[in-house]
Amino acid sequence: MVSGAPIEQPAAAEVSFDTDPARYRHWRLAVDGPVARLTLDVDERGGIRPGYDLKLNSYDLGVDIELYDAVQRLRFEHPQVRAVVLSSARDRMFCAGANIRMLAQSSHEWKVNFCKFTNETRFAIEDATVHSGQTYLAALNGSAAGGGYEIALACERILLVDDGSSAVSLPEVPLLGVLPGTGGLTRVVEKRRVRRDLADVFTTKPEGIRGKTAVAWGLVDEVIPKGRFDHVVSERAASVVAAAPYRGDVRGITLEPLVRNRYVTADHDRPGGIVNITVHGPDGEVPDGIARVHELGAACWPLAVTRELDDLILRLRTNEPELGTWVFRTSGDIEAVLAYERLLAAHRDTDWLANEIALYAKRTLKRLDVTSRSLIALIEPGSCFAGTLFELALACDRQYMLDDEGAAQVVLTECNFGGYPMGNGLDRLAARFHGDPDHRDRLRETATGRRIGAAQALELGLVTATPDDLDWDDEIRLALESRAALSPDALTGMEANYRFVGPETLESKVFGRLAAWQNWIFYRPNAAGPDGALRRYGTGQRAAFDRKRV
Repeated sequence: MVSGAPIEQPAAAEVSFDTDPARYRHWRLAVDGPVARLTLDVDERGGIRPGYDLKLNSYDLGVDIELYDAVQRLRFEHPQVRAVVLSSARDRMFCAGANIRMLAQSSHEWKVNFCKFTNETRFAIEDATVHSGQTYLAALNGSAAGGGYEIALACERILLVDDGSSAVSLPEVPLLGVLPGTGGLTRVVEKRRVRRDLADVFTTKPEGIRGKTAVAWGLVDEVIPKGRFDHVVSERAASVVAAAPYRGDVRGITLEPLVRNRYVTADHDRPGGIVNITVHGPDGEVPDGIARVHELGAACWPLAVTRELDDLILRLRTNEPELGTWVFRTSGDIEAVLAYERLLAAHRDTDWLANEIALYAKRTLKRLDVTSRSLIALIEPGSCFAGTLFELALACDRQYMLDDEGAAQVVLTECNFGGYPMGNGLDRLAARFHGDPDHRDRLRETATGRRIGAAQALELGLVTATPDDLDWDDEIRLALESRAALSPDALTGMEANYRFVGPETLESKVFGRLAAWQNWIFYRPNAAGPDGALRRYGTGQRAAFDRKRV
């Protein structure tokens, strides 16, 4: 493990995303050669916050943190795994979805951020199937409702037990007055291509659909008699393994406990509503080959810095909702950053770890794209915004670069041209120059690999403004102060609109609908008011709805 600051112990009210299989309270992870099994067995008294019991295998953020950790560990620690079977330890109940008592008592920002993290975990499952060759199978040995069915929807195939009672359902609309908040309905119609009228019936039918009808409608792939269920699930997992490309004798690396504040540091300016984030470049020698990257494992700079940045994004989003502006800086040797970039790029197509590190960087940058914070990049002398780290600047809403006779520089590499696509499928340069796609192509031909100073960066459209050293402090201060004076709600809507230009994908639709429709619905009294469906669920009283369509 690398040296550095010891892992911080969170305060009582702060949520930590640190966990490992030895500490799981809700999931069991078992790996047998090329097949892994993730079994949901929720500890009813194990809620991440007090005030509710996690009955019927329902989940909260703590359950999802463990699932996210398991998906990560399967990719890095068990790259030999080809099939992952998701199932439940409970008879006749796979998962009842997000815990309703938790949702009813949670603040608005908690609910929305919970849905966002859950969505990101579902997409990580799908990404693992497509890019890491780890195919997820949902073995529904009981009913799957709401978010429970949405876990299954993230899997490549859904197998449902045929026991006369187990069903799949999305009951949020009829029971809670909200949408299936983790992409459920979007995946039903976009991914599984369920017919519109059938989707309408399904989503307004709280008891759900079971048996052969669920297969006929496309809600599941197969129903299996209870007596043969375990055997058939094993057969399907074996078929996935047999069809997967042979990976040879691969050995994973250990994701050691995270060491914070080595490569990513953050300074909280609470009065200003700002967090200043500095991403530090490599220290020490760059590995002389991919074998050394494997030896270093989680301590290797590209993986270590990505883990720290990922963790910081999650902790800030969950624990610091009033820090509305994130200011990004980098510090380090550009040449060392580029050396790592060249090493991993040369092996990405042939080495599983090089590929996984790049995929992880892609997912972490995507977290920034859907984060409802204002993102500002400051490029100064001593910065190392090159390649992957310049992608960090491109993810920001504005980029300020100090014009100091070329002392501040940025570098484009091939990874900036398709290496880290956004949720809409475009790379960030394609999104930036959506109105002039030829300009992106010219950049690739003429600017890749070059040191670019402030004047040329402004001319090429790579930065927003280039104040000189006389104006720098005042201009940055005014920009940050003016941002802080604006409505956070208006900023969230504005940023969500312009960050995703161009084509729509399943991913951009899910996050767009979460930001707009679900965000709005969670505010409405029909759902969250004292007489709303979330508050009155389970009381025996019907919700009192404002009948006006808005």
